[in-house]
Amino acid sequence: MRLIARIARAAALAAAAAGIAAGAAAQDENGVPVPSAPAQLAGTLAKVRQSGSIALGYRESSIPFSYLGPRGEPIGYSVELCKALVSSIETAIHRDLSIRWVPVTSDNRIEAVASGRVDVECGSTTANLERRKQAAFSPIVFVAGTKVMVKKGSPIRDFRDLAGKTVAVTAGTTNEQALRRLSEKFRLGIRLAVTRDHAEGFARVAAGEADAFATDDVLLYGLIAENKGKGAFQVVGDYLSYDPYGLMFRKDDPQFAQVVKDSFQALAADGEIERQYKRWFLARLPSGTSLDLPMSPQLETILQTMALKPE
Repeated sequence: MRLIARIARAAALAAAAAGIAAGAAAQDENGVPVPSAPAQLAGTLAKVRQSGSIALGYRESSIPFSYLGPRGEPIGYSVELCKALVSSIETAIHRDLSIRWVPVTSDNRIEAVASGRVDVECGSTTANLERRKQAAFSPIVFVAGTKVMVKKGSPIRDFRDLAGKTVAVTAGTTNEQALRRLSEKFRLGIRLAVTRDHAEGFARVAAGEADAFATDDVLLYGLIAENKGKGAFQVVGDYLSYDPYGLMFRKDDPQFAQVVKDSFQALAADGEIERQYKRWFLARLPSGTSLDLPMSPQLETILQTMALKPE
């Protein structure tokens, strides 16, 4: 309840600052301004208030960020952060919302957000400059980078060893772009096997149909753990790209962007993001396995900065 109250207060402040309410703002029991009536909503906030529901995009195999759990429901680190964000949105619009879960892939996720089919994408999406031209992002919630996974005993140790090899990559990812650039720059002649999702990329290597699978290192560790592949597969080489993750939503929506920003500030200040990190990266996953992946110094610094209240 302490977390929800903190997020609610942040969302209320955001709503007031964005001019969501008409007339003078009331105050809650803590003296925090609360919009008197959601009379001037726009963009996503107006859409979800009118419909009473919000569409959240999820991935089926982005372990441990966003994937299907044992009962077929979306679970993961990003999914939990999205649920917390929905609580903030409910406070901002003075209405409870039902969540409608929408499956998305690496290839269609940006279009799903831009078209309005999905209001927030809760996955493992890199918030780079190119994508910011098409969508908006929450503050950074994870820092990853492209690496390659191979079977144990493979002679592949770094990107130069990929010359002439078949490498699986997931369609529509920064990893696919990184491998194409790398192959062209160093004339490696890499044969890219473009797959629908990360699970298929892993399966290609497991079946011997690809020599390696290239995606974000944390996703590789997640796939290995979830498929009980420790000892059979290994992640090798240096980072081939820098990939900071954020939750994705529509551009040019200042009211919604303010609620997102203030909600994540509250989540970081409360320590909830760190608690969710420990739950999904250090503790046992529902499958019984664990990634045992401590938080990086980069992410620690990002969360410390995120927690600071604006002047």
